[in-house]
Amino acid sequence: MSFSEKTKNELAHVIPRQRCCQMAELAGLVRVDGTILISAHNQIGLELATENAAVARKGLRLAKLVFNVDTELRIQRKKRLKKNNIYLVKIPPHNNVAEILRTLGITKEGFLINPEVSSTVTKKKCCRRSYLRGVFLGAGSVNDPESTYHLEIMVTSEDYARSLVALINKFGLEPKISSRKNSYIVYLKESEQIVTFLNIIEAHTALLNFESTRIQKEMRNQVNRLVNCETANLNKIIDAAFRQKENIELIEKTLGIDKLPPALKQVAELRLEHPHISLKELGEMMDPPLGKSGINHRMRKLEKIAENIRNQNIKK
Repeated sequence: MSFSEKTKNELAHVIPRQRCCQMAELAGLVRVDGTILISAHNQIGLELATENAAVARKGLRLAKLVFNVDTELRIQRKKRLKKNNIYLVKIPPHNNVAEILRTLGITKEGFLINPEVSSTVTKKKCCRRSYLRGVFLGAGSVNDPESTYHLEIMVTSEDYARSLVALINKFGLEPKISSRKNSYIVYLKESEQIVTFLNIIEAHTALLNFESTRIQKEMRNQVNRLVNCETANLNKIIDAAFRQKENIELIEKTLGIDKLPPALKQVAELRLEHPHISLKELGEMMDPPLGKSGINHRMRKLEKIAENIRNQNIKK
């Protein structure tokens, strides 16, 4: 089961106590997941279609709680392999579906579809939270934080997408909109904003799992960065030590280390004896001990002597 499915299953068990919030959640679910059915006799019915059985059960429960309507549940089995069944929740025409749609803010007078989030059902903050929960249940998904941070809600209308963004903005979040074929995607990509959204819709278990995975992931990344940094530093030390040893061996072969000034001679001998240690460790072995910058200064002098020798050899 995916992280998104687990989140929806959790939310399917969250039932608002207040009727206004129950109505707001049903309104969000119907707005993104509902289909208006018009019969040959111009009778109006409503159908919700979902691949999640828990979401279908919640749609049934909310419809009964808010409007006390008769409902029908049908399962449409897909013949293709590895495809989920479709759960169809139907509210037949005799339940006065036209009035239900107007009450939910889905339609306006004259049976025109409301292109925006209904301001009537989202007046209160608690109702806005419930509405977003319904929208997420119907058209949302969230990636497993182990991979990438991404939460999205897919809708079919650009006007509705913009209205949904405005609603989410009221909670201090900043979702973006992108188009995908004939749909519009309202999405969040920052982990902190996704966590906040999960908290808004009361997906508390999903939130804790998301945070736990995110922390573990960031710790692994931090360890990897430290290891990479340490490896790079180690390689840098080894490369520098190799060049220093090469310079000193050239000086020993041509001039002789004994002809170097005492300060340079001591450093040169210690480097030949300890070719793999750092400049700091080399300085601690000096008599008297010398800081890293002091050792580095002497190494540069030795490098300059070696360069002069190489240049003379080239001229010859």
